[in-house]
Amino acid sequence: MKASFLLLIVIFLQLTPGFSNESLKDSLEVEKIWDKAPHNAFPDMIRFKGSFYIALREGNNHMPDKSGSIRILRSKDGEDWQSVTLLEEDDRDVREARLSITPEGRIMVLTAVGVYEGGYKILYPMVSFSDTKGENFSSLQKATMDMEPSLDWIWSLTWHKDVGYGIVYQNKVGGWEVHLLKTTDGINFKHVSQLPIDGNPNESTIRFDKEGKMYVLVRREAGDKMGVLAKSDAPYKDWTTKKLTKQLGGPNFLFLDKNTLVMGSRDYRKTGAKTVIHMTDLEGNINKTMDLPSAGDTSYPGMVIYKKKLWFVYYSSHEEKTSIYLTKIPLKELNQ
Repeated sequence: MKASFLLLIVIFLQLTPGFSNESLKDSLEVEKIWDKAPHNAFPDMIRFKGSFYIALREGNNHMPDKSGSIRILRSKDGEDWQSVTLLEEDDRDVREARLSITPEGRIMVLTAVGVYEGGYKILYPMVSFSDTKGENFSSLQKATMDMEPSLDWIWSLTWHKDVGYGIVYQNKVGGWEVHLLKTTDGINFKHVSQLPIDGNPNESTIRFDKEGKMYVLVRREAGDKMGVLAKSDAPYKDWTTKKLTKQLGGPNFLFLDKNTLVMGSRDYRKTGAKTVIHMTDLEGNINKTMDLPSAGDTSYPGMVIYKKKLWFVYYSSHEEKTSIYLTKIPLKELNQ
């Protein structure tokens, strides 16, 4: 059962140099759309063939315990959601799934599968593909990389000019590394370059501007833990990096316009974690931050711009049970 409710979202301007301590308030509709498993988390969202699709992990809890599987939901209107399929692996935990649309016109599900016993003993990427109607999905199959295998997680994939690009992070003896990979079939990945980022970089989302410049938003887990925005022009081997003023968790972002990025992330606070939306310039300087109803185990948003609204799906435990929530924010609210 899904529950709809109105919650007051306080939109406040980030206190950074050049901006005032002004607060904006607006009432937005936030809907709980899925809570059938004990733990429902890590959603992503796309729009395909006139419908919205959401991938989420269902499991017993946040930690990998071989209970995780990937549920695919579909909705024509964003109100009524139906399950399309459940992707599972025997004796394995299936983690966060990221969605993309292949050049052949199929939904691609990219996920990580592993065994965790006080740390990952096994971890590798797996993929599934829909048919051209988005009604049936293939069983999970292991992806390949032309790199020495380690504990490998390709966290998300973005297609550009019929090539899919993703960042794999690997747990090495000297610390974690992030490498750019590319694929033309979504199964076989080739190495492009290593990103020069320290601090145990990991979860990374890629976007492209209209000129083909690659932007990568990267989470870091060591040092000062601040996120990084990396950039590179084709062929994506030389990088510039800019450290942000925020720690990230489950980072996602889109281009709102040619000068503005809209980022979704976990925000780490002394009062507890929140899911937030940051409006930034192209250097990652935050101009405004929007808090969403959230607390505790939360974040990992999926984002779609549709009919002059930002459709934003995320998970949160602020109502005790960890559940999936959806809000639709008019773009004019983001631009104010």
